[in-house]
Order: sequence, then structure tokens, then C-alpha cells
Amino acid sequence: MKFSLSEITDLIHHRRTIFPKDYTDRLVHREMVERVIGNGTWAPNHGMTQPWRFTVFMGDARQRLSTFLGEEYMRITPTEKFLQKKFENVTQRPLQSTVVIGLGMERDPNGKISEREELMACACAVQNMYLTATAYGLGAFWATGAALTGDGMRSFLGLSGSGQSLGLFYMGYPAIEWPKSHRKPLENMVQWHTM
Repeated sequence: MKFSLSEITDLIHHRRTIFPKDYTDRLVHREMVERVIGNGTWAPNHGMTQPWRFTVFMGDARQRLSTFLGEEYMRITPTEKFLQKKFENVTQRPLQSTVVIGLGMERDPNGKISEREELMACACAVQNMYLTATAYGLGAFWATGAALTGDGMRSFLGLSGSGQSLGLFYMGYPAIEWPKSHRKPLENMVQWHTM
């Protein structure tokens, strides 16, 4: 076997969503961020369109992102649906993370690959990013709320008019014990057909 299947399995099983409120203020180094994003670009994608786009916010840029998110949440949220807790979450998360990566998608200009397939390729890229963050011992969280995926965010990330924002990927060192999890038994989700 070319790679250790047990190590790969352990890595996949240890991947978790860890929220920014549970991060320390320890800095994530740029080289690590580059590796996380670089591994994201090795996701499968039909026609080698490589539709993913990444915008990294570190240092003081996180405050600019936080301010934008607060303004965007208030702009798109009707007064009767405004939730103070949601506003606080959307504005505090960038400040609780040492790195935030804006996730964008730009489709192939020739349109040879469907939008659905391009979206699935981007989701695979995010899974690669999650696994790489896990290997580094970093917490990660992919958030996709309305303020993070609408036209305002698309423009803020510098994507084209036909591009899409797919949310934000927060990263930081966990201040908590690594969470445990479980999955349902395979027999609950798999049908086998042999004839």
C-alpha cells in the first residue's frame, strides 16, 4: 500500500467543526494557511476548471471583514427578523479566528461544466482544507449564512458578477479538548446489490 490507510482513516475520523469562540489567540502561520488552501486545490473537478477562489483575511483585515459582515447582516435582515445573538456571532467570529478564508466559485466561462458540478468540486476542496487543518491540529468551521453567501459578500470578495460566495472558512488553534463524535452504523445507510 502506498499510504497508511489507518492514518488516513484516523485523520478522516478526527475531522471536526470547531467554532471560533473555542479558538485561542495563537497565530496560524501563513505557510500553514498556504498548505491548507493548496491542498484544497487538489480536489477533483470535471474538465480541470478549478472553480475555487480564496480570499484570506489575517491580522487587521479581520476587523474590516467583521465590520462588513455586521453591515451586511443588518442590510439584508428585516427589522422583525433581526437577532442580536446572530449579529454578535457574525461580527465576532472573524475576530475570534486568526485566519478567515473567503470561499468563492468562478465557473468555467465556456459553461462546459454544470453549476452543480462546480459547486460539488468546491465542497470537495473545502473537505481537503478541513482534513489539512485537522492534520495541523487546527480547528476549522465552514459558515454559510445569508450574509456570507449573498451578492454583497460576492462583491466584497472581488468575485465576478457570475461568481458565487460559498461562505467563510474560519481557522484557529482550539482552546478546548478535541471533540469526539460518532456515525451511524453502515448498515443503516448502505444497500448492497450483487445481482
